Amino acid sequence: MKSFIETIRSIEVESPVDKIIGQLKQLITSGQLQPGDRLPAERILAEKFGVGRSYVREAILKLEFYGLLRTNPQSGTYVAGLSIKVLDNIITDIIKFNKEDFNALLEARYYLELDAVKLAAERRTAQDLVNLKEAMIDYENKINSNQDAIEEDMLFHIAIARATKNSVIESMILILIPDLIKNIVESKICGDNRGKLAIAEHRNILMAIENQDIDAAENAVAAHLNDMFQISKAGFSAQNIINDKN
Repeated sequence: MKSFIETIRSIEVESPVDKIIGQLKQLITSGQLQPGDRLPAERILAEKFGVGRSYVREAILKLEFYGLLRTNPQSGTYVAGLSIKVLDNIITDIIKFNKEDFNALLEARYYLELDAVKLAAERRTAQDLVNLKEAMIDYENKINSNQDAIEEDMLFHIAIARATKNSVIESMILILIPDLIKNIVESKICGDNRGKLAIAEHRNILMAIENQDIDAAENAVAAHLNDMFQISKAGFSAQNIINDKN
């Protein structure tokens, strides 16, 4: 018989993005938002939700990626023309997606970014280099001033994704990276000094992309994400041992 302590589960704290998605789900399933209805502007949604616009934008991007919202640059963002039952089920899965398997998300990010940086090195434009340098410098300034640089770290990796010129890869990275970086940094999974170590790693990645050296770019990202990848491998190994015992 299991001890009661073994049945206790950790408390999951919802991110602002998940809460936004959850409220949109409630509005859709209650019929207040119908397929084809237009959402209010990001600014208005941010005010109503009481969060920054970046959270609203991230929630909309996730829902767009899964085909639940569609955005027209001229007229706004609309609820997709799917049935309420289908929308309800898919939105529930999106909220669960970020929480259920941290090791799998770490692994997915590792391999996805390896492919992304190779495409970025091949396809980057002059403007991509400008965006990468700006994000890198902003990150360094925050770290060297002992400030939180989570957003700047995200922007650097998102700039790599945009340089791939592959909208699907960019969307997938936009879904994976924000929650992962927040978790990794705030939980200090890779240690207290990880932010300073990343400065040189970011520079190596940028140099390889600038030189359009695909192999060097892949190696630079592999080195940058190695700690995270090793954590993922250890997590899978531990889970296998637990499964074998059961």
